[in-house]
Amino acid sequence: MKDLANLTKLSTEQRNDRSTNIDNMSTKGILTLINDEDLNVAKCVQEVLEEIEKAVDVVYESMKSGGRLFYVGAGTSGRLGILDAVECPPTFGTSPNLVQAIMAGGLNAFEKAVEGAEDSPVMGKEDLIERNLASCDVVVGIAASGRTPYVIGALEYASQIGAQTISLTANKNSIISEYAAIKIEVETGPEVITGSTRMKAATAHKLILNMISSTVMIKLGKVYENLMVDVSVSNEKLEERAKGIIQTITQQSYEETEKYLGLTNKEVKPAIVMMKANVDYEAAKDYIEQANGFVRKAIELAGTKS
Repeated sequence: MKDLANLTKLSTEQRNDRSTNIDNMSTKGILTLINDEDLNVAKCVQEVLEEIEKAVDVVYESMKSGGRLFYVGAGTSGRLGILDAVECPPTFGTSPNLVQAIMAGGLNAFEKAVEGAEDSPVMGKEDLIERNLASCDVVVGIAASGRTPYVIGALEYASQIGAQTISLTANKNSIISEYAAIKIEVETGPEVITGSTRMKAATAHKLILNMISSTVMIKLGKVYENLMVDVSVSNEKLEERAKGIIQTITQQSYEETEKYLGLTNKEVKPAIVMMKANVDYEAAKDYIEQANGFVRKAIELAGTKS
């Protein structure tokens, strides 16, 4: 493993010339400066779209074959992985095991930093072993600095057992990228507050993680048109959202929508197919299965057999 001691050469550790007088600025001046810097983040992400595309394709092929996606990080990077992972089940109706996040120091580190946890490559490996990482899985190592030992250990172990590996960092030619098959290096440059990668670097990484998981789920048939048809109806708000989705697609009344959602045990996809194709629940489920989860294709199949 390369020498990790020298941070000074990293772009995320450089001083931002525009903010050297930030402690003497007005509130509006500080906010304007932060906003101006944030406006560049999306452009930085745009420059690595090709690498993000490769990552999406790898994760998609993995999940089609029964694989899982693991986010691994420390500090802010670990928290970003958790945020993306925990939103997949309610948004896309996935199992909590499909997209998982592993953070140096465990879940307790989400609220309070666990000193030294990120410095152990062995812990990165052991935490993946505990989750029974398999060769069909994908590991995304996240580190703004691109040098976190915990992440390096995780990526190195994943490669050893044949799992797909992706690095996500905010520095070019990063150390963690040497341990990954796909390298996403989104260089957001010096932070407004020097070294505070919870700012631009984290914003870029949040955008990218959203892009990866959302695009994969679309490709897996979890979205019809631009609607989340696999939404998990676990509370009143989500039930109303589900009804709105069905109503938007079928153009039926609220009462009719409510009726069909009840007939499907609050599953959105079969309710849509039942109403659009005029079939019963069992037939709708069968068409959806034949269509590999894609509602549009299920409706087409039902139409050709009616």
